Amino acid sequence: MKRLGYLGMLFMLASAVMAQRWGRNSRFEDAHNPREIVQHSTETPNWTNASGFEKDVVTFVRIRRDRKPYGSGGTWWTDAPDSDLNFSYRLQQITALKTDPNGLFLRLTDPRLADYPFIYMVEPGSLQLSDEEAKVLAKYLVNGGFLWLDDFWGEYEWNNVAQELGRVFPNRDFVELPLTNGLYHCVFDITSKGQVPNVELGTASQFDPEHRTWERPDAHEVHHRAIFDDKGRIMVFATHNTDNGDGWEWEGDNLFFFREFSEKISYPLAVNVLFYTMTH
Repeated sequence: MKRLGYLGMLFMLASAVMAQRWGRNSRFEDAHNPREIVQHSTETPNWTNASGFEKDVVTFVRIRRDRKPYGSGGTWWTDAPDSDLNFSYRLQQITALKTDPNGLFLRLTDPRLADYPFIYMVEPGSLQLSDEEAKVLAKYLVNGGFLWLDDFWGEYEWNNVAQELGRVFPNRDFVELPLTNGLYHCVFDITSKGQVPNVELGTASQFDPEHRTWERPDAHEVHHRAIFDDKGRIMVFATHNTDNGDGWEWEGDNLFFFREFSEKISYPLAVNVLFYTMTH
C-alpha cells in the first residue's frame, strides 16, 4: 500500500458526502469553557467495532495542557474534535487497524496515559509543562510511548518547544529526521517534507500558484525533528512549520485543499506515524 492512488480513489468516492457534513465549526474559541469539547459535536463520522473488541483498537489521544499566558501559539483544543476523528476514521478505512470512534483527551498526569502508545499535542509553540508533567512525560516516552508535536510556526515557537522538551530530556537533543528513516517508508513512500497550511492559505493557493503556504515569514522551510531513545527508536516527532491537523480537519471542505494537502501530505504522513508507533 505504498502508492497514493488507492487513498485518493477511496477519498474521492466519499468526498461529496464528507464536504457536506465534516469540517464545520470546530475551532472552539469559547475561552471561558474550552474544556467542554464533546466528541462528534460537529457531525464527525461515527462507526462501531465488533462486540467484545471495543477496546482492542488504536485510540487517538490528544493531550490537554496549559498554555503559556504570554507565549505564541494556540491552545490544546485547536482543530478538535474534527481532526482527530476524521483521521481515526480514515486510518480504519485504509488499513487493517481498528480505531476508537471516540478518541480521547488526556492530561499527562492521568493514570490512564500508560495504556496508550501514541499521544498528540497541537500548537506546542505555547506549551508549558509543570515539573510533574515533564517527569511523567519522560517516563512515558522512555517506556515505549510516542509523542507527535504538530502545528507550530517560526523560530520563536520552535525555541519554546526545544526549551520545554529540554526539561523532559536534558541530555537528549532534537535532530532533523532524514527522509531515509524507516518512518517515511513503512506504508506510504514519502520522499519530501510537504508543508500543510491552514485551510484559508491552502484554498487561496489554488488561484495563485505562487501564493504562500507558510504562516509566518520565518517559517518557509518544513522541519521534521525527532528525539530518539537509546535503541534508536523515535520517541518524539515534531513537525514544524506545517499544520497536519488542518489537513485532517478540513479534508471535506474544499476539493483542492483535499487533493493538494490532505491526500498528498497529511494523511500519508499520519498513517506512517501510527504504523511506526505500533511496530516499534
